[in-house]
Amino acid sequence: MKEKFYTIASFEFPADVQIIKGKLESEGITVFLRDENTMNSDPGFSAAIGGVKLQVYASEKDKALAIYNEVRAYALDENNRPIVCPNCKAQKSEVYYDRKGIFYKLFPFFEKRKYKCLNCGMITKPL
Repeated sequence: MKEKFYTIASFEFPADVQIIKGKLESEGITVFLRDENTMNSDPGFSAAIGGVKLQVYASEKDKALAIYNEVRAYALDENNRPIVCPNCKAQKSEVYYDRKGIFYKLFPFFEKRKYKCLNCGMITKPL
């Protein structure tokens, strides 16, 4: 039977994913890095292909997500302070891109960075 993969997260640069990968592997979880070689050969493709995807087997998803949520880094503003959700005031946000519209699907690097609150799901633009 062929197992399916689950994408835990995407990372803008290959180096960003290595610590999380090491932690998951130390806990016995098999990790796959999709598009890592493409990113290593030309980091300029990051926005176009959506970065390096950290994937695990679907059967290990829950355990991997629990570990990832313990050690993950949340989005920071230009002063290295956590992004605060205007709705629920949580400090747990991640970078988010809509990729809506044909223009942003063809040229994703033009889309402005937004943040998604992991507590309430609200999507905000930086101030």
